[in-house]
Amino acid sequence: MKTILTIGAALIATALLPLPANSHEQHAHESYSAGEPGNPKQPSRTIEVEMSEMAYTPSRIEVKRGEQIRFVIRNAGKEDHEFLLATTQENLKHAEAMKKNPHMEHDDPNGVRLAPAKSAEILWKFTHAGTFEYSCLIPDHRDYGMIGKILVK
Repeated sequence: MKTILTIGAALIATALLPLPANSHEQHAHESYSAGEPGNPKQPSRTIEVEMSEMAYTPSRIEVKRGEQIRFVIRNAGKEDHEFLLATTQENLKHAEAMKKNPHMEHDDPNGVRLAPAKSAEILWKFTHAGTFEYSCLIPDHRDYGMIGKILVK
């Protein structure tokens, strides 16, 4: 009987544990198309990215496969903007979800939403070669050209 009670208590305790954090699209990320979150103990190159109304500066970045980048992102605009690093296809899919929920919160390590005059950092290691993008998925911003490209060689 003691064993049954112990097993029952363990099952109840397990059921009460918090679930893994999911992104706003209700799925956990095991991997990312453009690489992985960086390691703060490893060296990185810093790239500053400024967001303003419907533009990023710079709008094109080249990195080497395996390189770790510390993006320092500043919103110099007059409205909220986002920086979301992914493939074009992923960002287009995400943009559709954003149209249904424009105030959706982000908790992904490859993106950030910033109010005017705010800044943030994203540490990212590019483990895959290819062309990726960073874009603002607030409704209409991407459509008006708020897209940057990253070429990973």
